[in-house]
Amino acid sequence: MSILNVLILAIVQGLAELLPVSSSAHVVVAEKLLGLDPSSPPMTLLLVMLHTGTMFAVIAYFWRQWRSTYFKSMGSFKAVAGRIVLATLVTGIVGEVIIKILEKTALKDVPHSEIEDLFGHLEFIAPALAAAGLLILAAGLLERRPAAVAPAPATNDVSVNQAGIIGFVQGLCLPFRGFSRSGATISSGMLLGVPKPLAERFSFALAVVLTPPVVVREVLRLRHAPNLHAGELSSVAFLCLFGAFLAFLAGLVALKWLSRWLESGRWYLFGCYCLLASVAVTLLHRAGY
Repeated sequence: MSILNVLILAIVQGLAELLPVSSSAHVVVAEKLLGLDPSSPPMTLLLVMLHTGTMFAVIAYFWRQWRSTYFKSMGSFKAVAGRIVLATLVTGIVGEVIIKILEKTALKDVPHSEIEDLFGHLEFIAPALAAAGLLILAAGLLERRPAAVAPAPATNDVSVNQAGIIGFVQGLCLPFRGFSRSGATISSGMLLGVPKPLAERFSFALAVVLTPPVVVREVLRLRHAPNLHAGELSSVAFLCLFGAFLAFLAGLVALKWLSRWLESGRWYLFGCYCLLASVAVTLLHRAGY
């Protein structure tokens, strides 16, 4: 893993992470094209550190909105905190159950298998991209129907039931590279009747809560990786921090673009892109990547 590789992957991750097109799928494909192993501990740690960079971009971009809504009073904070905790708990349960099932089925013949061993398999990424594309397309097309254009309800947050469902959908995203977390959660919120700005704000609040435990998991995984000595660990750590900074900058750019598209009724185009990306990934897999 060189600095040039990190630079390329950070830009790809930063631009794609906050758009509903699955940054993980884009990074995995980029790693394949660069001749890297997406399932290796250094590469999976780099991926989550890039996520960390974009998490700070989310905080910087949404802070004013969160301060005027989620933090405007103790009551507002408690309400949203409860919904975020609920959604995150549902995400953890659903994601862990699916991960265990995959490890005991698709990876049953792989010694000491982990879900990360599937991350480099383009044959799994392509259908995940297609599923995300269909969900985004459905939400985007429903949004464009005249009947869908109605005054937003007078609420500052999603309901408890909506939070639980969004958390469930987010749990489906954890094991599958290509099933865009932001695309799936925002689209689910829109299909449940959540106004677009609220769905976007809540989705990225969930991302801030979800990222730290994922980072811890990958750090522990790297520490227990065989054939890595202290010097290599230091080099990997530096490159990961460098990548996180670059992803932060790229993430700010992507967030501004996402908000414009979300507000202009062009959400469905991200679904079209995911479907086309699914075809492209399938062709790359058949080409031997």
